[in-house]
This record gives sequence, C-alpha cells and structure tokens, in this order.
Amino acid sequence: MASRRELKKNILNLIGDVIEEYYNALLEGDKKNAEKIEKLIDECVDLADELIAKVNSSYKLKTRAETKKHFASIKEKLGDSVLSFTEKLDTL
Repeated sequence: MASRRELKKNILNLIGDVIEEYYNALLEGDKKNAEKIEKLIDECVDLADELIAKVNSSYKLKTRAETKKHFASIKEKLGDSVLSFTEKLDTL
C-alpha cells in the first residue's frame, strides 16, 4: 500500500504534467482554442483538489482493506482522468 504522501505526490505530478501540456498547447496553438484549454486547466485543478481531499478522508477508514480499496479507486480515477484529459487535448 502506498503512503498518503506518495499518492498525493503522484496526483500532483500527473495533473501537473497534464496542465503543462495544456499550457504548451496554449502557447504554441492559435487563440481560438484558448477558452477551451483554460476550462480544461480549471477541470484539472478541480480534479486534483477532489482527489487530494479523498486521500485526506482516508484517515477515517477503520481497516486496512477499506483503505486499500479506497486508494485503488483514487488511483483508477486518476489514471482514467489523465487519459481523458490527454485525449481532449489531442482533439483540439
């Protein structure tokens, strides 16, 4: 089981990489997609806040099995969301 600290670092690193790609697309691309990219950046930040809040709420869980299941769901949502955000960037 990963520690809470490591999971938070992974969340911030992965979401940070996605945001960095969005900013690169914003700088290199034309201005017509600027609003869409800014909305996607806001969604990324909201997702990071939501996932870190879920990690912090894991202190309330009683058993190790519950904690592992909770962390697995967080990791799955993070992976799916990063792929989704990358696909959205590719379509712009």
